[in-house]
Amino acid sequence: MVSPEGAQRLDRFVAEALAPWGISRVTVQRAIAAGGVLLNGRTASVSQHLSKGAVVTIAALPHPEGVALEPQAIPLAVVYEDEDLVVINKPRGLVVHPAKGTPSGTLVNALLYRYGALEGQSPSDSSDEDTEADVRPGIVHRLDKDTTGLMVIARSERAGRYLRAQILARSVHRGYLAVVRGHPAGQFMIDAPIGRSPDHVRMAVTPRGRPARTHGKLRSFYSGTPPYSLVELDLETGRTHQIRVHLAFAGFPVACDPLYGQPALDRAARLTAGGQLLHAYRLSFRHPADDRVMACEEPPPDDFAAALDVLQRRAPS
Repeated sequence: MVSPEGAQRLDRFVAEALAPWGISRVTVQRAIAAGGVLLNGRTASVSQHLSKGAVVTIAALPHPEGVALEPQAIPLAVVYEDEDLVVINKPRGLVVHPAKGTPSGTLVNALLYRYGALEGQSPSDSSDEDTEADVRPGIVHRLDKDTTGLMVIARSERAGRYLRAQILARSVHRGYLAVVRGHPAGQFMIDAPIGRSPDHVRMAVTPRGRPARTHGKLRSFYSGTPPYSLVELDLETGRTHQIRVHLAFAGFPVACDPLYGQPALDRAARLTAGGQLLHAYRLSFRHPADDRVMACEEPPPDDFAAALDVLQRRAPS
């Protein structure tokens, strides 16, 4: 990775680069201290600042504990696949990669069953030797467990490098649809830094957070008490829970969101989805083999469509 601006601390730069894989800043700091991250080919300190054009190399990350990778026969909705990558339409309730709390039954387990191996892993790899990056083979960006929609996964090393470079350059475009409570303006932008909440469970808008910007556009308004809206969203940055945190902060929480919304109000309005009504409906990127633009769209799932039907038929109060 090459630092485009300089001045930033090494640990912060690497943590932001690896955020799409869910790798924490603490893990990055441990890796730097252990000599697993090189700055211009040499070991460096956690707090060392980068100069413009500095080259950062990630040689190794700390090993996780108690996480194994096993292929599992879990159904997948495949939108596109070739030898380099696969695009899937992730269903609600599917965790993206294994972790201590969810060691199996994830998207990664399903992908390994279908393809045998992904970027960063061969069929003969021992799960006992997996690094933190290796328990996320092929994962270049994530969706929350109960967020549905399009994801691209790398099958080859070439694809992994190329897709991650696009994500860092913010040239991978992801569009979302969400049902929110309230009536936002026709077009809006939420620019508010996001960091870990003091409860260490949720994320929150906080002055010490990382910059985050979400662009939105009103698609439909549904009057009633309370009113709801269908909005289209585009991410300029990709922070954890960004859309959910930003919309709740702006006063328009995503419907049926158990973490940042008020599900009791949504249930009273007869919206009963099993999680937040947030769907990644559009995804575009350049293919690593020939640089052609890949553009995919998928409509929201049945429970999302059912919620819109309820709102359309609801008589205004």
